[in-house]
Amino acid sequence: MRTAVVWDALRGVLAELAAATGRDALDIVDAGGGTGGFAVPLAVLGHSVTVVDPSPDSLAALERRAKEKGVEVRGLQGDAADLGDLLSRDSADLVLCHSVLEYVEDPIGALTAMAQLVRAGGAVSVLAANPVASAIHRALAGQFDEARSVLTDPAGSWGDRDPTPRRFTADALTGLLSTAGFVPGAVHGVRIFADLVPSRLLDGEPGAAEALVALEQAASTHPVLRDIATQLHLLGHLQ
Repeated sequence: MRTAVVWDALRGVLAELAAATGRDALDIVDAGGGTGGFAVPLAVLGHSVTVVDPSPDSLAALERRAKEKGVEVRGLQGDAADLGDLLSRDSADLVLCHSVLEYVEDPIGALTAMAQLVRAGGAVSVLAANPVASAIHRALAGQFDEARSVLTDPAGSWGDRDPTPRRFTADALTGLLSTAGFVPGAVHGVRIFADLVPSRLLDGEPGAAEALVALEQAASTHPVLRDIATQLHLLGHLQ
């Protein structure tokens, strides 16, 4: 439910890339892919997927998850900064960069390294935390000073205890992709309502989860609602 909007975009770009390359099985790199929440389903669809992640525990969980689904996913230990050393240039049709830019020391450097992996005509999928949503969530928790800090801090952080070092507006993400050499696509809001709706409303009402997914999909491109989403998603293409 929380990633339905992202999967909608991924299904679209996968179909486009398959049509352009004439290959149903694409080469995909998931930078910071962790335990394989995206990588394993993509492998189930028949794609060749490589996950690069700094955590050996996450890679071990990835291997177990892939085995349970009867697929193979290559796991490599490393950071986004290591992509150029771990993988060959022009070796990927699609690179996933989900919840990575918030934590790397050099977001532009990370995206530039990803651009070097992507073949001409390929794409990058970027998912990152949005500061506006964080301000709303801190205010709803009664942390009004922290909510104000999110809005005034250049990195979109609410303080020293914030587990997310930085967050990005839609304009900031678009600028990062352009600087790294990608042509940015439309920005979609992810988890606009999902993080605000009490779970009891979903558990107690038949069809509520499906209705919430449909609402999230409809709201993802709304010019106002998109900008209060917990995360922002966009695709960048390499010409």
